[in-house]
Amino acid sequence: MPTPLRAIKQISVNARDLPRAVDFYRDRLGIRHLFDAPPQMSFFDCGGMRLLVGGAEKKELDHPSSILYFEVDDIVAAHGELKARGVVFRDEPHVTRLSDREIWLTFFDDTEGNVLALTSEIARR
Repeated sequence: MPTPLRAIKQISVNARDLPRAVDFYRDRLGIRHLFDAPPQMSFFDCGGMRLLVGGAEKKELDHPSSILYFEVDDIVAAHGELKARGVVFRDEPHVTRLSDREIWLTFFDDTEGNVLALTSEIARR
């Protein structure tokens, strides 16, 4: 019987300029910094999931990441707050309405060319 996979423990995002990337994730996005592993890794806590921001270990691993979706309670407020901190968004918050909920999204880039997003789900009454 195969070993079952559990929750995702860590996600890695490539950074070519680590100090610039740390500033973005810690100071602009406000994600809690956990620790550094010099010379090329920095770790953050995203609600119990660890985010590794650092240099690619091998050339074939040096590419932009998958899209990370950060959950927020109030997407309009989070969008405004992050814009005030210098985050440049690709779009305004927009909604997809499903029968039981609304899924709100807005996309932005980090300083390393990775696409990130904010998301908020609201139950429909």
